[in-house]
Amino acid sequence: MAVSLLAHVVISDLCLGKPALRSLPISATIADALAALRNSEDNFISIWDCADHHAAHSVSVNVGGDHRSCTCKCVGKVCMVDVICYLCKDDSLLSPCTALKAPVSAILPKIAGLVMHLEPSSSLLEAIDLILEGAQNLVVPIQTRISNYSRRKQLQKPSTTGFATTIHNGFEYCWLTQEDIIRFLLSSIGLFSPIPALSIDTLGIINTDILAIDYHSPASSAVKSISRSLAEQTSVAVVDSEGTLIGEISPFTLACCDETVAAAITTLSSGDLMAYIDCGGPPEDLVRLVKARLKEKNLDGMLEAYIQSAYSSSTSSSSDDESSLSPPRSGKYSRSMSYSARMVRRAEAIVCHPKSSLVAVMIQAIAHRVNYVWVIEDDCSLVGIVTFCEMLKVFREHLGSMG
Repeated sequence: MAVSLLAHVVISDLCLGKPALRSLPISATIADALAALRNSEDNFISIWDCADHHAAHSVSVNVGGDHRSCTCKCVGKVCMVDVICYLCKDDSLLSPCTALKAPVSAILPKIAGLVMHLEPSSSLLEAIDLILEGAQNLVVPIQTRISNYSRRKQLQKPSTTGFATTIHNGFEYCWLTQEDIIRFLLSSIGLFSPIPALSIDTLGIINTDILAIDYHSPASSAVKSISRSLAEQTSVAVVDSEGTLIGEISPFTLACCDETVAAAITTLSSGDLMAYIDCGGPPEDLVRLVKARLKEKNLDGMLEAYIQSAYSSSTSSSSDDESSLSPPRSGKYSRSMSYSARMVRRAEAIVCHPKSSLVAVMIQAIAHRVNYVWVIEDDCSLVGIVTFCEMLKVFREHLGSMG
């Protein structure tokens, strides 16, 4: 029954009401991406290559019966975490202004297949298969074609954010994410009985290959793990010497910070970094500590460089938001007013027990807008992690066995 019902679901059904992507060209600089992220309500900006592609590399879409080869292709996405990790590199620390002039391609993940194009008429099973093969986001054309008049009107609008609405190949596009698919499956959870009631331990979906760092370790030693967790849509666990889960350094939380967090990562311990990026902005004593340690490392010009960058991007924008003219403060509410309206989350980790049911963990992850839940024992010792990807494997195998 599940197969027969879900076989008729196409991904355009899951894209209804989703906002159009915002984009930057592949020719943009990291400074351009930083300005766009500061003024966007989205955590991610899509990067597009609109150079002429050979037929073998073109993207094929079928929208409203109009089959065509696209000359524009989304080649990836970037977020504030990509910028932060880039600024934590040794060369970037010495000259942040020079680092920001590098092309945005320098911070694009080098993992192939993280972003994939898919036709609106593609099935839900095709989307799940792509995600299980490693795709983070699926780029889907919004079915209503943009009229020439509307397109001209859009292009004539002055940009107040430093980036444009994604109108490529005559269409707007949207993201389809793992969370979107999990939400849809949860709405049809009764079709999969009794699988959802089984524990995650019984289903064998607890992944013990986790990213973890000691509470007292330098936060700078976690940069590679942070980059990897961003690519895997997980997080970095912060544990004590006995393996007890204390908290996490989450890319989701870091994405709600600004680039000055690079200074905190360079100077603080992992435990202090958790407090620094927690809700409400960093404690004043940690701010003073970061400044003092930057001075000790002869890196006290970093924050001034970030402030100069913030002023430059603000004065080049026509935004009426006066708060964006202020030098950036470290933490979630450091950029424009629109940015402060984003949902932010504390550094406290979201956890479950090995005997928790699959449906309970699904609901828990969706409620907290994360793609994973940490698994701990009664004594808080860290067992592993359960991800949306592992959950999707269960549903896909179940559907395959019924096909």
